[in-house]
Amino acid sequence: MSEGSVIIIGGAEDKVRDRVILSRFASLAGGRDATIAVISTASSLGHEAGDRYRQVLGELGVARVRTIDAVVRAQANDDTIALALRDATGIFMTGGNQLRLSSIIGGTRLADAVLDRFRQGAVVAGTSAGASALSSHMIAFGASGATPKHRMAQIAAGLGVLPGVIIDQHFQQRNRLGRLLSLIAQNPSLLGLGVDEDTAGVVGPDHVMEVIGRGSITVVDGARSETDAWEVHGHRPLMISGVVLHSLPAGYRFDLRRRERIVAPILHALPGGGIASS
Repeated sequence: MSEGSVIIIGGAEDKVRDRVILSRFASLAGGRDATIAVISTASSLGHEAGDRYRQVLGELGVARVRTIDAVVRAQANDDTIALALRDATGIFMTGGNQLRLSSIIGGTRLADAVLDRFRQGAVVAGTSAGASALSSHMIAFGASGATPKHRMAQIAAGLGVLPGVIIDQHFQQRNRLGRLLSLIAQNPSLLGLGVDEDTAGVVGPDHVMEVIGRGSITVVDGARSETDAWEVHGHRPLMISGVVLHSLPAGYRFDLRRRERIVAPILHALPGGGIASS
């Protein structure tokens, strides 16, 4: 079986009205036949955060939703928690503090179980901190601002569900372009993805990302860039030149491996067998 899909959500996704993003997650997980595990480790609200998503997903028709609130590494290494994922068709990671998420479950049986289910075809979604932690390289924390500066952000190891990228969230709302640029200057092999609130990137097994939701995803490609990041000291501004930047609203697709926008429209099946494009 091939890998599943990944959904990276910029935070503050609509849970009340159209619920475009959460509906897509529920659908990819199997709809009414889905078995979903909600991991609320990143949230200081714990069970309360998990229960909120269980309620919303239930309203979307998913009957089997489990909440997992591992708050210490011993719990994340417990066999019973890993077993709770054994038949999950969808895994959802809540927002909160991504460093809390990576430091508590990184390298544990729970993390291994998430990767195993993903490799068996399950859809893995994360919102806000949960989205940042899905990549192999994760923004642990950092400052806001449009100007890239040395020491503007700190990187930690993520869970590795979506390798080769670095994800930032609440992107436009919290003015985070500078810190993503600074990290790409220092790590040009990575592709930067800045996701706005109530916006998501749905990445299929083919590594093509479709943008859905209300805002945009900013893609920062520094593969051919030049920088002086290696010689800047303190918290001074750094130079980065030749970056390729894409701002993609809903309906656009991007090939994460080829690092290029897909021009062909997205085709949706209509009732009765017709096709509509967007």
